[in-house]
Amino acid sequence: MTVLTVPTPALIALVGAAGSGKTTFAAGHFAADEVYGPEALQSGDPDQDSPTLALRQRLEQGQLTVLDAPHLHAADRKRVVTLARACGVAPVALVLDLPPEVLLARQGASPRPVRSAQVWHQVRELRHGLEHLAQEGFEVVHVLSSRAQANAAQVKRVPPPSVRRGAHGPFDIIGDVHGCRDELVELLTQLGYTVNDMQVTPPQGRTTVFLGDLVDRGPDTPGVLRLVMGMVEAGTALCVAGNHDDKLRRALAGRAVSRTHGLEVSLAQLDREPGPFRTQVRTFLGALPSHYVLDGGRLVVAHAGLPERFQGRDGPRVRAFALYGDTDGTLDAAGQPVRRNWAAQYRGSALVVYGHTPVRHPLWQHHTVNLDTGCVFGGQLSALRYPELQTVSVPARAVYRTPSRPLLDLNG
Repeated sequence: MTVLTVPTPALIALVGAAGSGKTTFAAGHFAADEVYGPEALQSGDPDQDSPTLALRQRLEQGQLTVLDAPHLHAADRKRVVTLARACGVAPVALVLDLPPEVLLARQGASPRPVRSAQVWHQVRELRHGLEHLAQEGFEVVHVLSSRAQANAAQVKRVPPPSVRRGAHGPFDIIGDVHGCRDELVELLTQLGYTVNDMQVTPPQGRTTVFLGDLVDRGPDTPGVLRLVMGMVEAGTALCVAGNHDDKLRRALAGRAVSRTHGLEVSLAQLDREPGPFRTQVRTFLGALPSHYVLDGGRLVVAHAGLPERFQGRDGPRVRAFALYGDTDGTLDAAGQPVRRNWAAQYRGSALVVYGHTPVRHPLWQHHTVNLDTGCVFGGQLSALRYPELQTVSVPARAVYRTPSRPLLDLNG
């Protein structure tokens, strides 16, 4: 048996030459309403009755969808990837690369046989394209190269790593730490955790959730990372990626990034650490998800927040929103990205807990709460106890960094 794991939701492109059995495979592994033919990716603006519009609506609702078409040309596959990313679902390629003799034998029984020369041409196109599927943007690629594999295949649908509906807490959700280890230890202690050097023991049954931006600007980024990495490894904490964490990851990987906005502080501190630790940090940061869906879908945590249409999804658009917020590509007078107040329009059923935009006090808006209370700027480090919905804060011990713009105080 060959198990083909596919993330849900996803847009699955069946890829194969004539006679590879794409339609038969689709009928055997997917429901009829999940499968669309090549007309679903027709060009032009979709009208209200078109397969293209129906396909897009289905994907935007987070439903797994299959495209039954050859997808032998890079341009056709690019349209699949583009549509999947636009709708916030994973693009998946499921390839039926059967031997040419099998394809040719099937033409005799086909009501619309394809000439041998055309079959061979399609096989060459298919195998040339196999080398490029990952580079084209497909997040998952499965290749079935024999009739036996195709006949024995089973499709297993799996939720993205961000979906942990079975994790019910209770949780202690902590806002942007930014290298403030002393304040983090004090906050954990107030929450009832026992901190002994790098060993953290939680109260019975409770789990910490970090909202990202562990690093930059503050006095002890390595200390914060050691503490949080140890808790995550021990299973007593979860952590999502923040934009500062992601930028540090790229810098540690040798990518060209500007050493500004506190990154220069983290890199200087990490330069004094042993090489294996820096490697562990890069691996840890690279594995952080964009967000988590917890407690049966009643709780969503993301560094910069997340609207309902992106919750439980993966992909570049989802990750960009979760890490950077609702930006319009412009900069303010301080040279910072302009961030739209997405929470003011939020009407989702899940409570969204986030940080990213520093505020003076925990800010509640439309079933969301912002916990970035600007500790590194001399404010506070804040946590939300869930499901109690109680906030706990400790004051910063110093002003480690002067903010480029005043902390928001929308509550007052």
